Formats: sequence, structure tokens, C-alpha cells
Amino acid sequence: MSVPAQEPEATAVAADGLATELAAVLARMGGVLLSAETVETALNLVARLAAQTVPASVGAGVTIADQRGRRTTAATDAVVEQADALQYRFDAGPCLTAWRDHELVRIDDVVTESRWPQWCGSVRELGVLSVLSAPMLAGQDAIGAIKVYSDEVGAFDARSAALLALFADQAAILLANTQTVTQTRELAEQMTLALENRDVIGQAKGILLAQGAGSADAAFRMLVAVSRRTNRRVAEVAKRLVASVDAQRQLENDAAEE
Repeated sequence: MSVPAQEPEATAVAADGLATELAAVLARMGGVLLSAETVETALNLVARLAAQTVPASVGAGVTIADQRGRRTTAATDAVVEQADALQYRFDAGPCLTAWRDHELVRIDDVVTESRWPQWCGSVRELGVLSVLSAPMLAGQDAIGAIKVYSDEVGAFDARSAALLALFADQAAILLANTQTVTQTRELAEQMTLALENRDVIGQAKGILLAQGAGSADAAFRMLVAVSRRTNRRVAEVAKRLVASVDAQRQLENDAAEE
């Protein structure tokens, strides 16, 4: 079943101390995630905490996805990995529905569930009998979903749904922040690399000009030709040329000092 975001029973349960119960878990998660160096590390931590947080869970998984279909996943065990892989293979399942439709999804019994018969039939063979999946919403966008699996029929109730929904909301904020930090770091590294490549290519062109290349364009074409012949990037060819010239100069300087 799809669980409405404002389901009365779930809302009442949440008001009945559920947020308080989550406080310690979320504090722990926040402290760990804020020091995580990669999104993958953060995902693994969230998956483990989700499995510990929702009663009756035997495993949990987290998926971050974008509209182009790129996914980053984490799972607490091999069964979760296999169940998730089946969703991606069939392009259908509760986790993908939670992400795409921005709704919490609960399966009480995969045997009687009719929405994803192929997936349900396959995960039943893995020992998965009930499922709960919540979208991770960052503003109006779903960055992914968290899911927990159980080997019992009817393992998850309204309280479980409210618990996972609250957990997913906080995880989404933390993962979005971690993802932004990681992307910013990667962009900075790429920009630094591009500047370094530009400088070394310029040095290599200068060396080739000194050795007789007719122009800067001609020198660059020489680098490109070597790049194609050796199947190396132009920047790598340039670095090798600069390094070889520097080494030769060092040898000459050492010889002169002797």
C-alpha cells in the first residue's frame, strides 16, 4: 500500500513521542555524517542506522538517484543488494516508486502484493516478505529513498512507517549537505587539475617552440599527435615532455658543478 504523507494514524503516532525517540539516533547520525568524506560513506552509515531504527527490519538500503538515472546505493547485506538490483533490472519496485512518486510505500506481504508481481515473486525467493520504503525529500525534490526489508509478513505498521518517514526526512537533509560538499570538492579538484594541465601544456609548447616548432599551434598539434600515437592524454604527454627536459637540465647542472 502507499501510505499518505499525512496519514492520521501515523501522525498521531509521531505526535506520541516518536520524534523524541528518534532524537538520539538522529544526533548520532548527524555527528557521523557531517564528518563523512564521501557520499558513499554517508549512505552506508544511513543504511545501517535505518536497519537499527525500524523494528523488525532484517536489512536496509539507501539509494540516491537523479532524473538521468544515475544511482549511488548502499546496503546492509547481500539480500538487500540483490533485492535492490532486481528493482533496477525490472525498473519497478517499492523503492523506485517511493522516489519517483514522493510517497511512502508499504508492502505487508509480497505474496499478495499486486503492483510489482515480477519483483515480489523474485524477492520472495530471497526470503523478503514485507517492505517499507520512504522517499528522501530535499525541498520539492526526491534525492532518493530508504527501504527496510523483513522476513516476516506484516512486519511494518503505521508506527514503523512514521518512524522511517521521519528518519528519511532527516537523512535527506544530511545527505544533501554531504553530497553538496562532495560535489563542491570534486569541482574544485577538477578546476585545479584543469589549471595545472593548462600550465604544463603551455610549458610543453614552449619547449617545442624552442626546439623548432613553427608556432604555438604547431607545437600543440605535435602534442596531439603523440597523444594519439601513445594513447595518452595530451596533458600526460606534456607532463612527460616537461619532466624529461627538467631531468636533462638537472643532469647538465650536476655535470657543470663537478
